[in-house]
Amino acid sequence: MATQVHITVGSQVWVEDPDVAWIDGEVIEVNGDEIEIKCTSGKSVVAKVSNVYPKDAEASPCGVDDMTRLAYLHEPGVLQNLRSRYDMNEIYTYVGSILIAVNPFRRLPHLYDKHMMEQYKGAALGDLNPHPFAVADAAYRLMMRDRVSQAILVSGESGAGKTESTKMLMRYLAYMGGRAETEGRTVEQQVLESNPVLEAFGNAKTVRNNNSSRFGKFVEIQFDESGRISGAAIRTYLLERSRVCQISDPERNYHCFYMLCAAPPEDIERFKMEDPRMFHYLNQSNCFELDDVDDSKEYLDTRRAMDIVGISPDEQDAIFRVVAAILHLGNVEFSEGEETDSSVLKDEKSQFHLKTAAELFMCDEKALEDSLCKRVIVTRGESIVKNLNPEAAVLSRDALAKIVYSRLFDWLVNKINCSIGQDPHSKFLIGVLDIYGFESFKTNSFEQFCINLTNEKLQQHFNQHVFKMEQEEYTKEEIDWSYIEFIDNQDILDLIEKKPGGIIALLDETCMLPRSTHETFAQKLYQTFKDHPRFSKPKFSQSGFTIHHYAGDVTYQTELFLDKNKDYVVNEHQALLNASECHFVSSLFPLLSEDSSKSSKFSSIGLRFKQQLQTLLETLSATEPHYVRCVKPNNLLKPAIFENSNVIQQLRCGGVLEAIRISCAGYPTRRTFDEFVDRFGVLAPEIIKESSDEVITSKRILEKVDLRGYQVGKTKVFLRAGQMAELDARRNEVLGQSASKIQRKVRSYRARKHYILLQKSAIQIQAICRGQLARKCHENMRREFASLRIQTYFRMYHAKKQYRDLLSASIMIQAGLRGLAARKELHFRQQTKAAVIIQSHCRRYLARSEYLRLKKAAIATQCAWRGRVARRELRKLKMAARETGALQAAKNKLEKQVEELTWRLQLEKRMRVDMEEAKTQENEKLQLALREIELQFKEAKDLLMVKEQEAAEFVAERISSIKEIPVIDTTLLDKLTAENVKLKELVTTLETKINETEKEYEETSRLSEERLKKAMEAESKIIELNNSMQRLQDKLANMESENQILRQQALLQLPVKQTSGRLPTPSTPPKHNLANDQHHREDHKEPHSAPPAVNNYANSDPKMRISYIERQHENVNTLINFVVQNSGLTQGKPVAGLTIYKCLLHWKLFEAEKTSVFDRLIQMIGSAIENLESNEHLAYWLSNASALLFLLQKSLKAAGSAGSTPRRKPPPPTSLFGRMTQGFRSSSANLVVDELDIVQHVEAKYPALLFKQQLSAYVEKIYGIIRDNVKKDLTAILSLCIQAPRTAKASMVRGRSFGNSSQGSQWNTIIEHLDNLLMILQENYVPKVLIQKMFSQIFAFINVQLVNSLLLRRECCSFSNGEYVKCGLEELEVWCTQAKQEYAGSSWDELKQIRQAVGFLVIFQKYRISYEDLLSDLCPMLSVQQLYRICTQYWDDKYNTQSVSSSVLASMRTSMTEESNDADSSSFLLDDDLSIPFSIDEISSSIQEKDFSDVDRPKELLENPAFHFLQ
Repeated sequence: MATQVHITVGSQVWVEDPDVAWIDGEVIEVNGDEIEIKCTSGKSVVAKVSNVYPKDAEASPCGVDDMTRLAYLHEPGVLQNLRSRYDMNEIYTYVGSILIAVNPFRRLPHLYDKHMMEQYKGAALGDLNPHPFAVADAAYRLMMRDRVSQAILVSGESGAGKTESTKMLMRYLAYMGGRAETEGRTVEQQVLESNPVLEAFGNAKTVRNNNSSRFGKFVEIQFDESGRISGAAIRTYLLERSRVCQISDPERNYHCFYMLCAAPPEDIERFKMEDPRMFHYLNQSNCFELDDVDDSKEYLDTRRAMDIVGISPDEQDAIFRVVAAILHLGNVEFSEGEETDSSVLKDEKSQFHLKTAAELFMCDEKALEDSLCKRVIVTRGESIVKNLNPEAAVLSRDALAKIVYSRLFDWLVNKINCSIGQDPHSKFLIGVLDIYGFESFKTNSFEQFCINLTNEKLQQHFNQHVFKMEQEEYTKEEIDWSYIEFIDNQDILDLIEKKPGGIIALLDETCMLPRSTHETFAQKLYQTFKDHPRFSKPKFSQSGFTIHHYAGDVTYQTELFLDKNKDYVVNEHQALLNASECHFVSSLFPLLSEDSSKSSKFSSIGLRFKQQLQTLLETLSATEPHYVRCVKPNNLLKPAIFENSNVIQQLRCGGVLEAIRISCAGYPTRRTFDEFVDRFGVLAPEIIKESSDEVITSKRILEKVDLRGYQVGKTKVFLRAGQMAELDARRNEVLGQSASKIQRKVRSYRARKHYILLQKSAIQIQAICRGQLARKCHENMRREFASLRIQTYFRMYHAKKQYRDLLSASIMIQAGLRGLAARKELHFRQQTKAAVIIQSHCRRYLARSEYLRLKKAAIATQCAWRGRVARRELRKLKMAARETGALQAAKNKLEKQVEELTWRLQLEKRMRVDMEEAKTQENEKLQLALREIELQFKEAKDLLMVKEQEAAEFVAERISSIKEIPVIDTTLLDKLTAENVKLKELVTTLETKINETEKEYEETSRLSEERLKKAMEAESKIIELNNSMQRLQDKLANMESENQILRQQALLQLPVKQTSGRLPTPSTPPKHNLANDQHHREDHKEPHSAPPAVNNYANSDPKMRISYIERQHENVNTLINFVVQNSGLTQGKPVAGLTIYKCLLHWKLFEAEKTSVFDRLIQMIGSAIENLESNEHLAYWLSNASALLFLLQKSLKAAGSAGSTPRRKPPPPTSLFGRMTQGFRSSSANLVVDELDIVQHVEAKYPALLFKQQLSAYVEKIYGIIRDNVKKDLTAILSLCIQAPRTAKASMVRGRSFGNSSQGSQWNTIIEHLDNLLMILQENYVPKVLIQKMFSQIFAFINVQLVNSLLLRRECCSFSNGEYVKCGLEELEVWCTQAKQEYAGSSWDELKQIRQAVGFLVIFQKYRISYEDLLSDLCPMLSVQQLYRICTQYWDDKYNTQSVSSSVLASMRTSMTEESNDADSSSFLLDDDLSIPFSIDEISSSIQEKDFSDVDRPKELLENPAFHFLQ
């Protein structure tokens, strides 16, 4: 109801309109409580004074930014202000601190660029135009100032722009908190990339929206103490689980079901999908497709989104396997069984869908059927199996579908959070809540009940926040607000969720009763809440009830309340899916403890919903809230359309009008003193003349008009609701009285003039009209007589024609009825005869079908039995052949051992020739013994080959004969077994002999190895010590000289600045110092070739001096442009770095105490590599920067260091242009010197030394960027390399090699990346030491990734996987050999851990390996924890062999227990090395001066006369 205001004739008011909600007009008549209004649309309406609102006639047509500044804060005023701003493309408006965003349905890019972010950074809320950036900035500033987490609640209908608003908020928070990047993506990008996945599984079509979110989403942006983003997480709340099983027309189920039905043909065949109309969970509604939505395209887009968030293809298949199983499960129907209250599958169709669901769940079909049709009741002594009737079986089926889908959705959310990356140690967070709004449809069920409960809770939170803001405003202005009342909606919340006695509690109680129905639930509600003011019973409904919500009355139908509320996990379902062979399905249902399984007898969605809602409110209560209300201006989703009724309903549901109501309970109208005096000064003009103080004037005006209840604050006047209208009414009276005096005189003059004109015109018009009337009267009489004659003849003709038509129609009807009766009799006789014929043929067909079925079953049974006997014989023969294969493997192993021993013996023989000649005879004896063993082995090998061929031929003959006659030759099998035993004994004896020979060889060679090792170690240590001492001495000398010159420059900087302004300009130029070759010239005369203008530069005219300055600026710009244009390489040498060095050397900038050229060069390099992602361009800059750094390292020497003597010569000019002038003067003299040596020693000043340090930092940065780019490219490929054996296993078993397998393409891709990188680095002439370091770190990264994958994933620790990775490592070894030592360096040694781990996986007879052999010989580089994890995770998928013995595992556990106190051994994973592995000295040592002697000079610069010195 509107507040009672003073309304007079002529007042501008707002009145309700059924079409546009509110329409403005002018009062034309007042009759007591009723007034007549002339609307702007042209129509007149009558309304009561209490139902209209005053209109501000002086309101701005563009509206106001903050609606608390409106003169009249009421519903039509708010609506008109939003419409006015929307027409001006101003889509954001404040209501206090609440932001209202109206969706423009068009792109407005100028509102969201980086410049706009900079404008709102640090600005107070309200200083700039309303914007989401302002809300986000306020939240961020409050978080940093008060150290309290913040929350931004974004609400509104679907399509109102919640997602865009959320995106803008997260963009600004990422801008303020820095970029937290994971794989090159920002936090808000990762969160938004997860939206397609969550929308596919959490969104559905409702009555009002085709893509409605059926869950709440709370995005947490996590910050550290410094305000930088450290992580993010997505929390979901209140998923509508009942939609899986029940939907109403014209809604749809979740999008993922329809996407899967429209999947590619191979997926449809794999998951046995059909048309959506064939599934019970989808055909409850007649809506299967959406306009402008292609489900097949959405399916592929969802798959791509899953790839982006880190869900593997196997996990994606498992997800859609579960979705398909739910659909098939819904088609399982039940009927009455033979026993009482039992149920069985209804028909073959149900049996097919049950079998399909079991196959997709990868569980037992019979167990699935029993879990749906039976229940196990556990008592103290025994377990009782209870049958379920068909209705209970259907409920059990739906309960299984809901819990599976809920667990699947929770898994997706957790997977997305893992992909984004959470920070468990974050100090603060800013949460963005995106949740569904208030819903009221024609038919409202349990879903709308839960959704509206959520909005009631959030509205209470919103009301408390708004009331708090009002109190803060009043406290700030220091006014009395203690008597303001605040109306809460706690009574509605008590009605719904109070325990006991609330609607949810009564619903749970009804669900637990066995015979309860929705009628009993409704009657219980009527009896319990019949006197509650917020509850009522509809007049024409026996099972519905109405709740009076804050946004309006909503009537709920209770028909499906009980079914949708039941949500319990059946123990049989839990055990069944936990035992699934699909790892994904079993992970969704982990085993529960016995107590929890017993306690979960009954659970309801309402109770779970209430608990999640409480968790959400606790999260919001722990934060400081901010509100963004999104509004959809029209349902057509088109721009420039503003539907008042639609917007006003959203404002009511969003709580905006409730906030206005709270504001109206206090002081809704607020005006600053100057605005108040300007508007209402006409009420007391004498007061304005007397006083110039606006505060005193405002108070005296209010006292004069005799208002009560207002408040005067520090900066504003606060008025009660209706007082603004009363002041406007009095103002209008004063203005009206003044205007009426003027109008009276004007009207009297115009009325007299108009009267005289009318009098003259009336006389003429009357005469003309009277004649015209007479003529018309005569014409009418003549027409009337003619019309009577025409009507008479027409009626006669019409009656005659009607009679004839009726007669002919009756005759035709009679004939048709008689013919119809005759045809019916004939058709009946024909049907009777045909039925007899059909029955005879049908009976004959059924009898023949039964006979053929029995015959076919008998033949199938006979064939199955014969096949079983044949397979049993084939299995025995295969076992015999497998033992032969094992002997072949042992033979291959012995061959490898013999070859290895032969090679080692030959190598040791060559080493011992020079050291121990006395032991030659003993070695010859060992070689003779070894030859004898080899001969014996060859004989055994030949014998084994003959036996193997005979066994293979025999097996082939037996296999071919099995197909015809299954006969077993036991004698031949025994003979083969005996021969195999003999061969095994022979192999064992050969192994023992080889072991004895090897032990003797080790004993004899141990002494020689130790002596040689000691000598080599001593020599290497001496060389290393000498090199280290020399490097340390060089570094110490350089550091001392640099530190000394830096200290001198710091101390002398201030005196130089103070005295430089007082020194007169010398009339003669200063002495020239050819510091480039350390030759001090004593000749002060200028070269004769120098022009006079240069000689007299110091005393020249200022205009000429400016021209030289501009020319020298152009020379520097020309040099920078040449370098930036990527001048390339000349004869494989970096020309840009050498050119920069020559120019700096010629211009004598290394000796300058102050210059900006070095800063410009550093900025040039930084800007050039800032946005580069191509390794080719980065290699170009790395080559030139390292070349320039080498030249600086060799050339620069700190001034004042040891060996230099002080001089009393005048200091050289400190400006860049003075030095360049000296360079121009001495160009001819220096030309001869420059051609002699490339590197020339210079006594450098502070800017040159600083430039060298900065250049060194950029070399390290560019090196790190290239290295990280390569690592980023290899990360995805390495994960595929580890996963490849799972798909390549079958091909490897069939005997295909790695080189020919398609799975080897991943390792080939790695080789291609390495070749491409090596080619780029070589083409750009990058120093070899950098190439070696880079490949060493890349190979170390490959080693870390592969080893960690083996340690973390059990499926990788298999025999076939070891063979596959070993083949890939051999490819890398070949690459290192081809790349040569000068580029590959020690890269191959970085793979020691993975080589040893893979070697362990592919070794045979692991159970024979001892603990000492495993640690010292096989895997010395792996820790005990790593070995223990590999041994426990190992599984042989090829030969089914065992891992190491239990005693070895026990020894490992003992060692790990002893080392548990060591902090360094707590982690078994390897860490990637991110350091910079080189120094400037290493770069200098790898490059020679002669490398730059034959570099061609750049032609582009030589064409410029200023750069002729480069020739």
